[in-house]
Amino acid sequence: MTAKKKASGRTSRGRSRRRKTSPYGPKPVEHATSHPTSRNAYQETREWLLKEHGPICAYCGKHFPSRTMTLDHVTPRRGQTAYDRRDNLVLACKTCNSAKADAPILKFLLEKRSRARFLARYGKHLSPMLFKMARDLAGPGPLTDNPFEKGEASPYAD
Repeated sequence: MTAKKKASGRTSRGRSRRRKTSPYGPKPVEHATSHPTSRNAYQETREWLLKEHGPICAYCGKHFPSRTMTLDHVTPRRGQTAYDRRDNLVLACKTCNSAKADAPILKFLLEKRSRARFLARYGKHLSPMLFKMARDLAGPGPLTDNPFEKGEASPYAD
């Protein structure tokens, strides 16, 4: 004998159906950085960075042919799909990109402080935390002014 469900959510025997999750319990958290980035999105980001800064390495500040520039994750991915947003990507020459590899950005910038100065100049689109770290390591100067202190809102501020 099977119990039939009524519109009220109760079965014909008077028992209520059990819910798998509580409507009052915690909801799953979605992180904006956890979505994989498509090949087209990488190409669009690369083109956008080339338009914004030209074919200049964000770490050494040298000009290169645009076809040789690579996209680098400032905060390394380490095999994950996280951190594929524009606010974590910069243009880098092949030499700097391979030198950085999967090293933490702080270690890479401390090895050569001029890298922080160039990252602060060509990484103004980065997340506020990354930009502030680069600016603080680079020291004061016109290359490290923060555009967000002048009242502009960061497009990536949470």
